[in-house]
Amino acid sequence: MNELDRLLPRCTFPDAPRPVAAAFSGGPDSSALLALALHAGLDVVAHHVDHGIRPESADDAARACAIGDRLGVEVVVHRVEVTPGPNLEARARDARRAVLPTGAMTGHTLDDQAETLLLRLLRGSGTTGLSSITPGPDHPLLALRRDDTEAVCREAGIDPVVDPSNASDSIWRNRVRHELLPLMGDIARRDVAPIVARTADLLRDDDRVLDALAAEIDPTDARAVAAADPAIARRALRRWLTESGYPPDAAAIDRVLDVAHGRAVACELPGGRRVERSQQAFHIVPPAR
Repeated sequence: MNELDRLLPRCTFPDAPRPVAAAFSGGPDSSALLALALHAGLDVVAHHVDHGIRPESADDAARACAIGDRLGVEVVVHRVEVTPGPNLEARARDARRAVLPTGAMTGHTLDDQAETLLLRLLRGSGTTGLSSITPGPDHPLLALRRDDTEAVCREAGIDPVVDPSNASDSIWRNRVRHELLPLMGDIARRDVAPIVARTADLLRDDDRVLDALAAEIDPTDARAVAAADPAIARRALRRWLTESGYPPDAAAIDRVLDVAHGRAVACELPGGRRVERSQQAFHIVPPAR
């Protein structure tokens, strides 16, 4: 059995035949994504984003196009400008998302899932963040390992693009990949990536239940918020403030809870806005002009 036949049953591609878009760096994971999607009978258009961060990025784009030609996949190159400076990885990700088609498939693997949970744990995320990458048609390779995608490339005769920034220890994800996960494996004396990824699956199930409970609360009703379990109340408030255009941090949520419980009459939100309570109802007050 070849690698494509072996791995395809573990993928979660949408039903064929249908056109799909795929984010395509030219690396092993996204190259395997294209090969497997074609094997699944999908009509794939690959989208490569040239961030212009490295001098060789134009060469990487050319190599990505060559891989697409080898596979018989159209490659659309998007050129964006991301200037050097703080938060480079996050800004590059935002620029990439801005030009990729909605619902573009990615080549994230189980290893990426484990790394994402650990990164979010380091940043203090709750269950929603620790749920990590949601499985499904947008992320069809989440049950595969990096070894699997590399095997697909070898079998297809693909020489994938190697991004040298993946070795930089200035990027947290690289240190989680090359240092933290191997250390955890050494301590546990086993491959821990599947265990960490399984934790994300369990937390995602918990997250859905908590979301359903929070949806039963009117987050603008101070009395209802005060009466709810704090875990549910925080979730209801976070959803309301985020949907209102004011994504809160954990400290802001706690301040709103103080108002709900009568420990304060109003509180500040990020950006100079306030939440005030009037006749048991919360109101968002914009900054004074």
